[in-house]
Amino acid sequence: MGKLDRITVNPQICLGQPTIRGMRITVSVILKMLANNMTNQEILEAYPELEEEDIRQAIMYKASRCFS
Repeated sequence: MGKLDRITVNPQICLGQPTIRGMRITVSVILKMLANNMTNQEILEAYPELEEEDIRQAIMYKASRCFS
């Protein structure tokens, strides 16, 4: 598994939920959008501050939690 340097956990941001690069965009928000059949492009349009790598690492983060 690649490194997850874009996923941050800070108790003072979003109640300590995993976020993307310390922004108030949580991993769970990204995963919910994907589960609702949004494409990466649609997510990037909804959140222009995100990058493709952020979405990839959100998926990798969740997978690492499910299979560890």
